[in-house]
Amino acid sequence: MELECTAVTEDSMAVGKETKEEKQWKEMKLSVDDLPGILARLSKIKLTALVVSTTSAGFALAPEPFAWPCFLLTTLGTGLASCAANSINQFFEVPFDSNMNRTKNRPLVRGQISPLLAVSFAACCAVPGVALLTWGVNPLTGALGVFNIFLYTCCYTPLKRVSIANTWVGAVVGAIPPVMGWTAATGSLDAGAFLLGGILYCWQFPHFNALSWGLREDYSRGGYCMMSVTHPALCRRVALRHCLALVALSAAAPALDVTTWTFPVIALPINLYISYLGFRFYRDADRKSSRKLFFCSLWHLPLLLLLMLSCKRPPAGSSGAGEPPS
Repeated sequence: MELECTAVTEDSMAVGKETKEEKQWKEMKLSVDDLPGILARLSKIKLTALVVSTTSAGFALAPEPFAWPCFLLTTLGTGLASCAANSINQFFEVPFDSNMNRTKNRPLVRGQISPLLAVSFAACCAVPGVALLTWGVNPLTGALGVFNIFLYTCCYTPLKRVSIANTWVGAVVGAIPPVMGWTAATGSLDAGAFLLGGILYCWQFPHFNALSWGLREDYSRGGYCMMSVTHPALCRRVALRHCLALVALSAAAPALDVTTWTFPVIALPINLYISYLGFRFYRDADRKSSRKLFFCSLWHLPLLLLLMLSCKRPPAGSSGAGEPPS
């Protein structure tokens, strides 16, 4: 009997020792070959690509001659600012990301990169990014870049665990990049800049609300306060409203001299289609309708921006450049 007790005690001590060793922090071994991929995931490279593309659209739609040096500085500076904001966001959300299936494989959660290195990378992106936008482009664009980093990291990120208002704040964050593109080209905030910002602002609600509908369980585990979790009916109504708002904003583009009157006509079919899917999502309230709306939003935005570019109104005076004076 004593031998059995001794054996059980030794086994228990061995298991306890193994458990203790498992819980101890292990030294991170970071390979230089893996670093680019890790930093790409840390900076949410796909989201950054979307930010750069909408900034490019704002620059191209501005009523100014296209200047390649300014365009390249704008896209590079905006991309760096986006990488910085996304990295800081992941740094703050490690405890919550670890509880979600969607985010549990992020670099900081898995320990592929240290928090110090993540913050250092963010700083190395933010400083040159803002400097390029401020001194390489213009101070207004640089100020918008700083404001957007602050809004994303210090307002939107903590608000996600407090109030559903985070979705509206996040929509403002996503609306600013095309405005930055416009101000980079023109040096001013005018009606065209606010129109582009409005389009991006409205597009994000059907896009994100449809995405979050299928991730409600995940967001609940992570402790995030999302409309799809706490106010499901409001989530669907807001998505539908902003789908319909895209129709109105497209009609406003020629009235504000951003595009010709051809644009609202040729954009009407895709705007009506996303509105139809928004209505289906509002009515059916299921994963199938939310998935259809989400995947439609993925091609709707780039196509809408391309249609705007194809119908861009020529700068004042350019149409009659080759005509003799009357």
